[in-house]
Amino acid sequence: MIPIDTFPTNKIGKLQYRIGRVFPFGATIIDGGVNFSIFSKEATGCTLLLYHHGHRKPFVKIPFPQEFRIGDVYTMMVFGIDIETTEYGYCFDGMYDPSRGLRYNKDRILLDPYAKSVSGRSVWGRKPDPENPFPHRGQFVYEDYDWEGDKPLEYSPKDLVIYEMHVRSFTKHPSSGVKRKGTFSGLLEKIPYLKELGVNCIELMPIFEFDELENTRESGGKRLVNYWGYSTVCFFAPKAGYAASAPFGMEVDELKNLIKHLHRNGIEVILDVVFNHTAEGNGDGPYISYKGIDNRNYYLLTPDGEYYNFSGCGNTMNCNNAVVRNMILDCLRYWISAYHIDGFRFDLASILTRDEDGAPMMSPPLVESLAQDPVLGRAMLIAEAWDAGGLYQVGNFPSWNRWAEWNGRYRDCVRRFIKGGAEQAPELFRRIRGSDDMYGARSSLASVNFITCHDGFTLNDLVSYNEKHNEANGEDNRDGCSDNDSWNCGAEGETGDPEINALRQRQIRNFLTILLISRGIPMLLSGDEFGNTQWGNNNAYCQDNEISYLDWENLKTNQNLFHYVRDLIAFRSAHPVLRDAGYDFGQNGTGYPELSFHGTKPWELDENASTHTFACLFAEDHAKFATKKDCFIYAAFNAHWEEHDFSFPVIPAGMKWYLAFESSGISSVPGKEKPFTEPAIWIGPRSSAVLIAR
Repeated sequence: MIPIDTFPTNKIGKLQYRIGRVFPFGATIIDGGVNFSIFSKEATGCTLLLYHHGHRKPFVKIPFPQEFRIGDVYTMMVFGIDIETTEYGYCFDGMYDPSRGLRYNKDRILLDPYAKSVSGRSVWGRKPDPENPFPHRGQFVYEDYDWEGDKPLEYSPKDLVIYEMHVRSFTKHPSSGVKRKGTFSGLLEKIPYLKELGVNCIELMPIFEFDELENTRESGGKRLVNYWGYSTVCFFAPKAGYAASAPFGMEVDELKNLIKHLHRNGIEVILDVVFNHTAEGNGDGPYISYKGIDNRNYYLLTPDGEYYNFSGCGNTMNCNNAVVRNMILDCLRYWISAYHIDGFRFDLASILTRDEDGAPMMSPPLVESLAQDPVLGRAMLIAEAWDAGGLYQVGNFPSWNRWAEWNGRYRDCVRRFIKGGAEQAPELFRRIRGSDDMYGARSSLASVNFITCHDGFTLNDLVSYNEKHNEANGEDNRDGCSDNDSWNCGAEGETGDPEINALRQRQIRNFLTILLISRGIPMLLSGDEFGNTQWGNNNAYCQDNEISYLDWENLKTNQNLFHYVRDLIAFRSAHPVLRDAGYDFGQNGTGYPELSFHGTKPWELDENASTHTFACLFAEDHAKFATKKDCFIYAAFNAHWEEHDFSFPVIPAGMKWYLAFESSGISSVPGKEKPFTEPAIWIGPRSSAVLIAR
């Protein structure tokens, strides 16, 4: 017997239909059919189009009767659909007046913003049929994956070591050794490597459906594409081209399987999400979805109907509009509940704080809603606290004590100091303390510390190039940041000079050592742990080739560097004093300050003066941190071009110093450090060392 609220009242061909349920938005599988629900405030009519998979023309068009419109929502249940072989889209009728922001066109076929799967991009890089008027179609998804008891890991942020990566770049190179290169399945095969390295959280660059062939062009005999994916087509659907099984319609399960196995191995998953703009571009861009559904609600528009461009990509989403705000909340709740995602990093997050006129808001509703949403209650929320319109909010992003930030000030300060900027020392001390000057009212967990990320030089290139070398991007080297705070150590690019190469290796280790002893949440760029290079390209957004792919042969060549990073991560994990979130650096149960800074002689340092040399001493109180015994961690840094001797602070009787790390390449597994019996340590030019007393 069919329940009365799903009893069909209308018929078209072999299909039956009736008024649907408003929530949830999107296409939801129900008994015997599908419930369709979509919002448009200003359209005058809507038509549902159903296609057989891969066919250019729909096999049926069903106009929504006016009684199927509830408020501003068109909703319909359709019975008799073959879920496995059917695709769908919409056409909206309404006024076309771009000067008023109205761009309705009943002949445009549009993608459902809530589609859980998008057809037409199942094979990476395959050119779509140019005669197909509707290349992005919605597909239906069964929410029946067996998670076998899995759930988000909910680690304390203080314990995280984040590892940023691009799904395709990580395993696409022939040297990766995986079977299904450049895919979610290929990444799954690398889980043992991630475990050995010791990272417990990966941050995936965009995996929402995007069109890699957007703005494709040729340069130097190579095809340039939208490689990074910061141009979303659909926020609810995974990138099918990243799934080996996508041609069989299994990209959803392949991604879920990856996440489940990462969780089984103690690794969280954070998604880099791009809600600041979409792939529809400006007024000359394509109609994909929002532009033809409700342009004035979804985008920030000028009084004459043009698109505000705070994203640098042609349009800006109207994030604090109630409808858009709810869509973003629905999206993130879906990824948490359906995919077990552990957190999100928000690209150009300052756009999320702008009102409908583009002005920054003191209490932006979207940011507050995300901070206080019950479903997102234990998810990590990380803001890239700036945008392309010049709004820079690092240290001031509205947080409600929930948001963390990519700390660009940390990156810049550490780069300048290690390069030789003695004037950076006073700020550097604050950055090592967890940026207490920026986040003192919160905690150091608001600071995501990083030296490198996808956007800019790799760590190897940071010490190998003075200038960007983006000629391969076909823009005459105009693109990408020109202010990198990099230093090539004496030669531009690759060199056979052993002294320069040794210096570069020391500088890399200096950077990593500061990063992994600093309070806050450290983030590494994938491949930095084995010297990955992009040959000076600091904006490889379009490079689907060896410039972007990680060359795993470098892991063999730079095995010592890998061991150094692995041991540093393990050292951080073994010592909770390095990971503590608080800013109470006064005397603890050891009788010493929990964190103190020193010159080459103990207790002699003017923290407000420029210097190339300093040391920091962490006192780990066993009672506070629930460790077996007290210990002391002494890290000495010499950014000078001359050597210096560092004398140790006096430590309690019975304790001895052990050498844990030295930037020439010495590293130790925690607990197996080598005894160091001298009262001082010689630190060579542009070098560092870490010792432990126990």
